[in-house]
Amino acid sequence: MTSRVALVGAGRMGTPLCGRLVSAGHTVTVCDLRPEREPPVRALGAQWSPSVVNAAAGADVLVTVVPGPDEVSAALPDAVFAALAPGAVWIDMTSNAPAVARDLRQRAAAHGVDVLEAPMGGSPDDAEHGRLRLFVGGPADVLDRCRPLLEAVTTADRIRHMGGPGAGYTTKLLINLLWFGQATATAEALLLGRRAGIDLTALHGTLADSAAGSDFIRRDLPALFAGDYLRSYGLDRIHDQLKVVNEEAEHLGTPHELADTVARIHRRALDRFGPVDGELLAVALLEEAAGTLLRP
Repeated sequence: MTSRVALVGAGRMGTPLCGRLVSAGHTVTVCDLRPEREPPVRALGAQWSPSVVNAAAGADVLVTVVPGPDEVSAALPDAVFAALAPGAVWIDMTSNAPAVARDLRQRAAAHGVDVLEAPMGGSPDDAEHGRLRLFVGGPADVLDRCRPLLEAVTTADRIRHMGGPGAGYTTKLLINLLWFGQATATAEALLLGRRAGIDLTALHGTLADSAAGSDFIRRDLPALFAGDYLRSYGLDRIHDQLKVVNEEAEHLGTPHELADTVARIHRRALDRFGPVDGELLAVALLEEAAGTLLRP
């Protein structure tokens, strides 16, 4: 079945998602605060509305793909939920904060709107080619209803139902914590190895094949060696997400010393470089401190 979809957010991820939804036969109306996003959206075959409420009017599905919790909250006054069709579903694909989402979920429910969270793992290229991973939280029956739409943007095996409300957001945050933690730990190890006189290429290959091997070492480290700090996501957003991880750990009473260290390193990187794109700029900070670049 095809749906009338209101898509909020036409950025690096929202635009390719829009294209896939249109290609699957859904009627898509897009809203974004930036009017310059209208031409590329219309070129994909979607409609455009400068108003979120107007975009949501009569829609079966509301999809939000915005930078973070503050943008989700700002984009969704109660009037948006009230404008949706009876029995509509809100799918939030933002890397949201569980505490922020709880309030929005309650407001949506007050208007009879079901809620599914599906934060994404992957790049804009993955979004364009249907390779995203979706970490879903929410009722299983709502996910079953939404599977045909979600399978327009990725394959069935990449849709992971993690549990009830909050489980999807938390899973994405934990993945980010571990990835950025691996990046900083690997950088420290490589800087030490290089200072000790070990060839970086040899060390890279050995680590990749060892018990310490990881997807970061095998897949992402070559980009760093080439001088690419993966400028596809904002350092300020990274810091905010790591901060939310620590807040959740504090709230739930679990240890978070390492998580706090990873967040503090990224806070220093943010102070040093500013809110610019670069997923590996914390590594650049460590390189500066060591006085050397990680280049074979």
